Amino acid sequence: MPSPAADDNQPSRKPTLNRRDLLQGRLWKLVRPSERAPLVMRYPKTRADVDGSDAVPSSKAPRSIGGIAIEAVPPTAFDTTAPPRSFPVFRPPGAVAERQFLAGCTRCGDCVDVCPHDAIVKAPDRMEAIAGTPTIDADANACLMCEDFPCISACEPGVLSRSLPKTIGTARVTEHLCLAHHSTTCTVCSERCPTAGVISVSDGKPTIDEGACTGCGVCRYVCPAPENAILLMPLLNRPSLPS
Repeated sequence: MPSPAADDNQPSRKPTLNRRDLLQGRLWKLVRPSERAPLVMRYPKTRADVDGSDAVPSSKAPRSIGGIAIEAVPPTAFDTTAPPRSFPVFRPPGAVAERQFLAGCTRCGDCVDVCPHDAIVKAPDRMEAIAGTPTIDADANACLMCEDFPCISACEPGVLSRSLPKTIGTARVTEHLCLAHHSTTCTVCSERCPTAGVISVSDGKPTIDEGACTGCGVCRYVCPAPENAILLMPLLNRPSLPS
């Protein structure tokens, strides 16, 4: 029987991989136990953590096994100051780009007071960053696109401008909800639209010219369908005024 000392002098056998180990990715068997990384990785302590100094730890090559890095991944440095959230809302006619609008609007409410149809209301507090700014809710009162636009005339900060397009959004007919698309005679939207030629009726079915639509919301306001057949979307990319 060989002595323990004789066993210590014998060269260590190189581990081998069988087919099962190879298929299961057990490449770690090829690494000697003394060279294996610990299962629980800790973030390496810097000299500043040990002695409180501001010294920068010396750089070294990352540890790896078979070309696969095993160093701990540093945490992502997220910015704690998140930008204010903005909501896609309907602004009065002639509104500048949303970022410029929020920066310049004083929330004075003058445009709300002069609107003859009570279509302009202040955004509620639950809308956070845009609370108090003028908005239009077509489900409550649609914008009738006044010829003289008193809301623009009343805006002293200039975030409503006559030099900008008066379009506030665009509308589209949801065919599977529209009564006219289900053998029912209904032309209310085309009759009440304040802009001529935007809604055309063919074979009793209305179609909205999205390029000419101002997004006033009158068609949605008057739609008699059980589930409103008018999809109304605000204008997201409004132009800016030169600073």
